[in-house]
Amino acid sequence: MNLDTFAGLPLHVLLVHAVVVGVPLASLAVMLHALWPAARRRLGIVTPLAGLLLVALVPVTVQAGQKLEPRVPATQLLNQHIALGDTLLPWVIGLFAIGVLEWVWFRFRDRVPALSAPPVRLAITVVVAVVAVAVAVGSTVDVVLIGDAGARAVWHGVAG
Repeated sequence: MNLDTFAGLPLHVLLVHAVVVGVPLASLAVMLHALWPAARRRLGIVTPLAGLLLVALVPVTVQAGQKLEPRVPATQLLNQHIALGDTLLPWVIGLFAIGVLEWVWFRFRDRVPALSAPPVRLAITVVVAVVAVAVAVGSTVDVVLIGDAGARAVWHGVAG
């Protein structure tokens, strides 16, 4: 797979847009899945699948960025973007993992007699929700920081 360009444009620049949109959407799905039963029923398997897609997309985007790196001037802003970019994969793995956990928990919790006691169900549901919100917020903040650093690296001194 050519990770350099697509139709003359650097592939990294194109893929970044999918990541910048996908991470907040997957984060929203993870939070809704944990906190809102009506949304949970509608989202179903979509929540973990969105996380899985990002687990595949983020490394490809990083690799495309590594292919682009030698073609742009090295600056401190670019180095900051690169360093921050390396922090996203663990967050999207977390999104995927909590998405799978939510889907399994809410789909099969009624089938496990040991988990049928209301205090146990409530405790597990609260823990899942807290982890879901933490991972969703963390991944969204991280993608914003990475995107901001990338925009500063590209546009510093050019605009405003």
